[in-house]
Amino acid sequence: MDPESMALRACGLIIFRRVTGAAASDIEFLLLQTSYGIHHWTPPKGHVDPGEDDMTTALRETEEEAGLQHNHFRIVDGFRKELNYNVNNKPKTVIYWLGELMDGSAQVKLSDEHQDYRWLRLQDACALVGYQDMQDTLKEAQHFLQGQTQP
Repeated sequence: MDPESMALRACGLIIFRRVTGAAASDIEFLLLQTSYGIHHWTPPKGHVDPGEDDMTTALRETEEEAGLQHNHFRIVDGFRKELNYNVNNKPKTVIYWLGELMDGSAQVKLSDEHQDYRWLRLQDACALVGYQDMQDTLKEAQHFLQGQTQP
């Protein structure tokens, strides 16, 4: 298949942290603001490199874009969300997993692809991301986490 006609594929992690001593609803999501285009807000994500599997991409992009290494968080079992949309008239697939920040001392370190970051509760995160499919994904993540007991 011609690479130009192939769908773009990206993977990332919705990183969250629980506010200390809070209820399950007190979850903050990490959003990064791009330093290009319309400066949209998004979880860390990026394109799959040749020969790379989806989870490897998600882990690599989270480290490259947010400076968070795999030992700073844990992947939450049972949550995987696939978004499909068009970018410049080409289909794009983005797959997200959930990652819970476990190392409270870990600092977000942005790459040059991003200019700001914020930890936000669901309502504020949804207001910033703008895109309905991303809002729905964050809501699904929050609902999923509220149905779980903490590890």
